[in-house]
Amino acid sequence: MTLQTLSRPRPDAAPASASPPAAPARGGGPRRVGRAARHVLARPGLLLAVAVLLLVAAWAVVPQAFTAQDPLGGVPADRLQPPSGAHWFGTDHLGRDVYARVVHGASLTLRTTALAVVVGLVVGSLLGLLAGFLRGWVDDVIGRLVDVLLAIPSILLSLAIITALGFGPVKVAVAVGVGSVATFARVMRAEVLRVSTSTYVEAARASGLRWPAVLGRHVLPNSSGPVLALVALDFGTAVLAVSALSFLGYGTPPPAPEWGALVSGGRDYLATAWWLTTLPGLVIVAVVLAANRVSRALETTGEDQ
Repeated sequence: MTLQTLSRPRPDAAPASASPPAAPARGGGPRRVGRAARHVLARPGLLLAVAVLLLVAAWAVVPQAFTAQDPLGGVPADRLQPPSGAHWFGTDHLGRDVYARVVHGASLTLRTTALAVVVGLVVGSLLGLLAGFLRGWVDDVIGRLVDVLLAIPSILLSLAIITALGFGPVKVAVAVGVGSVATFARVMRAEVLRVSTSTYVEAARASGLRWPAVLGRHVLPNSSGPVLALVALDFGTAVLAVSALSFLGYGTPPPAPEWGALVSGGRDYLATAWWLTTLPGLVIVAVVLAANRVSRALETTGEDQ
């Protein structure tokens, strides 16, 4: 046996200074969002959904750019006019332009919806993160709380909370947000359990890294993908819930043009003025369907990674 043969490293020998497996690159969630954005142009349905959401967001930010009509003042002589070139969505029983009320109502509805999604995302993700990472009695306590929340229909839970807190858009947002906490907690817990058993997380914990640092550097960035998809899905659900509570009269009091209140206000005129409920209702349906389509795109992108 030659000297070269003796000095040649064995194929199955591990290097003496082998380091722990590197963690996946951080920012998995943003990467998934970026990949979904690149697929938009290749998918006409997804492109239409994004366009609907952008249009509604623009309504909420700069409603004056889309209509010059006053959403609160009307012309009695123009009452209950059907959709036309002068009034795209027709007029109501006070002569107010329904399209202008829908455009200006986007700000009220979307602000309440966004606050509701933030409440559900922050509280639910925090509970799921702690339950999946700490496990033990913490997981048991949080799991029982989530089971209780899931056992109550979300609309009934929201009604109970808003009855205790009182009326108003902020109270509606909190009530709807609490109703979605359990869903965010379950998704986050499942992802944290999957990520926390990975080799790089175990190596980080074995090296003496404190658990808050492990959560922030490794677990949370690599568990955020499905939660981001759930945010888009929950946005559509929250729009429905906020509109339903506004329809029942728990939101901003009249004459504020919230979408649910617009649908509710046209109930007495269904036989003679169908557009008062149909057109604002179609806007709500379009926003919910668009949010669901974007959510499916984000979920598909996360599975393909």
